[in-house]
Amino acid sequence: MTHSFSSLDTSAKVGVSLKHCYYEEVLEDKPNINFFEVHSENYMSEGGSSLAWLEAIRESYPISLHGVSLSLGSTQDLNKVHLKKLKNLIQKIDPFLVSDHLSWSIINGIYLNDLLPIPYTKESLKVMSDHIREAQDFLSRPLLIENPSSYLYFPKNEFSEPQFLTELVKKTGCKLLLDVNNIYVSSHNNQFDPNAYLEELPLNCIEEIHLAGHNRDHKFYIDNHGCHVQEEVWELYKKTLKRFGRISTLIEWDDHIPELNVLLEEAEKARKYQIEYGNYETAA
Repeated sequence: MTHSFSSLDTSAKVGVSLKHCYYEEVLEDKPNINFFEVHSENYMSEGGSSLAWLEAIRESYPISLHGVSLSLGSTQDLNKVHLKKLKNLIQKIDPFLVSDHLSWSIINGIYLNDLLPIPYTKESLKVMSDHIREAQDFLSRPLLIENPSSYLYFPKNEFSEPQFLTELVKKTGCKLLLDVNNIYVSSHNNQFDPNAYLEELPLNCIEEIHLAGHNRDHKFYIDNHGCHVQEEVWELYKKTLKRFGRISTLIEWDDHIPELNVLLEEAEKARKYQIEYGNYETAA
């Protein structure tokens, strides 16, 4: 199937996750998509086949680097080796966006292989802000910070999540990667209004949106990135576009990887909603 994004607007792109099983198809068929996004840590080696594939694909497509291991919310120092490898990758790929998470994942030098939540307090705001500024200074570019999916909240929080993110933007000059699926998942698990969440965020602070699937059990919604975007998340995406404008959007799919065509169909749906609901007057 051919997916055609007609009359593409250069201020807002639609992309999909790039997985190793798609490398050959992407280079051979050149699918009509605006960009691909990869997890930075998978390409930080000095060489190897994965990096060679990415460099080849980069010749035809913009790339967004999405990190999962900077651990910006950790109380310990940032890993300078990790930062140097990320900077080297940035210099090789020249990505149009670089992002990481509002989370921590390292303790005593041990990586916990998860994106763990931080309390939204003045103390953690200082830690996170200091680390974002340090990383941005080292990388010589702004970072995008992604809101997490959460399954609990800290009773001693001093900020709501959107208030905390807003303060990070003010203090560091970073921008936000708004994961709409994460907002929806967290709103169910922690019983808040996702529409009110959007209203708390300032305009012109978001440079990318993530859309993904989630799994539901009798109590929790789990952000699993392993299925189609659910209809309630699409509805929240429409409201996001109405408030913030046509923001570059990624279809994120990391588990139970389907054929590339499935992601392209989801991307086409996102693009149609951008055209229908995106508001240029509020676009960054």
